Amino acid sequence: MSLRKLVATLLVPLAMLTACGGEKGFDDDALVVYSGRNENLVGPLLEKLEKATGLDVQVRYGDSAELAAQIMEEGDRTRADLFFSQDAGALGALAKHGLLGTLPQDLLGKVDPKYRSADGTWVGVSGRSRVIVYDPRTVPAPPKSVFELTDPKWKGAIGWAPTNASFQAFVTAMRVLDGEDKTRQWLQAMKANGTQSYPNNVEILNAVDAGTLRLGLINHYYWYEKVAERGQSGVPSRLAYLPGGDPGALINVAGVGVLKNAQHADAARKAAAYLLGADAQRYFAAKTKEYPLIPGVEAEPGLPKLATLNGPAVDLGKLDSLEQTLKLLQDVGLV
Repeated sequence: MSLRKLVATLLVPLAMLTACGGEKGFDDDALVVYSGRNENLVGPLLEKLEKATGLDVQVRYGDSAELAAQIMEEGDRTRADLFFSQDAGALGALAKHGLLGTLPQDLLGKVDPKYRSADGTWVGVSGRSRVIVYDPRTVPAPPKSVFELTDPKWKGAIGWAPTNASFQAFVTAMRVLDGEDKTRQWLQAMKANGTQSYPNNVEILNAVDAGTLRLGLINHYYWYEKVAERGQSGVPSRLAYLPGGDPGALINVAGVGVLKNAQHADAARKAAAYLLGADAQRYFAAKTKEYPLIPGVEAEPGLPKLATLNGPAVDLGKLDSLEQTLKLLQDVGLV
């Protein structure tokens, strides 16, 4: 089954088209961005991009996998100039289908090779770590591996978000690292253990804080954003960064690629360069609590250093097998 058909079958409909200035539709001279990143997170940044570059930027927001499938369906007819993905997997899927052009070397060279594609078709613009969020009121010692979460003592106590792109990238990483069979067994055991499904990371975090869940699988920055809003005393939960290269410690990137047949390829490359500039990198650090990926811009105080995180040794370019992951999640009955 193709990615397009899988997404059409499994995932929610595409988000309505919106533009930075609120207009509907795409103007012929506009730079069109398909953004798999949430509008609340990156909408202000894309408005800053528009002002800083003088580009007329119009944006379609949606799920990263959905938008990748939409671009595949549209093919050469797509109005997307720039794809801004929540994770490397959706970018890799487009690259595998020959839909992304090659980025300039001076742009690629700003980022460590492990956070960009080997073929130069996409580049990471911000980093994040998968973590376990836990309630210290009921979990004095959090698990050291996601494979411990199938223990009966956690029955009904864990939350995950199977339709979320970051979760799907994590499952893909597990498939790459540990094989299809072990990943299927883990998903089935987690489901049998009463793991509760949520639509997104925010709701998982809120459920842990409310005491509804004891543990949850999320990205690190949701917790830091909430702490920035409420103060640490107002957020009961804590984060566990998993050791030993566990797949649950995946370090992934949000990234961008310019469509091979983009109508405004030069403008799209200009936008990509802006996202890897100091202003945008500071935005990721301060506003979204992600990891900047260029030298000279530091993560927010309180975050562990990116270099100290012990994520699994997986080539992010190998997270492009989104079709297989979606099919596996479908087989297990999670999407």
